[in-house]
Amino acid sequence: MTMARNMKRMVMIPAVMMLVGGWSSGSRAQEPTSAPWTATPPATSLRNRYADGVYTATGQYGNEPSFITVEATLASGIITAVEVTPHATVPRSLELQRRFAAAVPKVVVGRPIDQVNVGKLAGSSGTPKGFNAAIRQIKEQALR
Repeated sequence: MTMARNMKRMVMIPAVMMLVGGWSSGSRAQEPTSAPWTATPPATSLRNRYADGVYTATGQYGNEPSFITVEATLASGIITAVEVTPHATVPRSLELQRRFAAAVPKVVVGRPIDQVNVGKLAGSSGTPKGFNAAIRQIKEQALR
């Protein structure tokens, strides 16, 4: 090995040791500290924050109130199933609600209920507002 290569190794080893906490420039070894990602989870986790079960709520949206009913099944705070029932009577609105109802399970099933907030979906920008309102009600119903 060349002298320059040996010098690099001599400099790198103490630097690496300092990074992993195995070497200290002081007379005593430093105690390892907890990394921020190892912090204890909050006392109320998703697992015990919401009671498992099937919940139903009707969400309202729009200037001329439109409604959709949402039935969501929760297990450990995760949506495991969702069904949306359209209530529109105007053909175009009914079509949008039906398209939304068909598309929403692919977006929310398997996600924590606290992370669900649906935006424009399947061409509908109003129906998601009713869906999100129903999800808020379901969260309130399911709180322990």
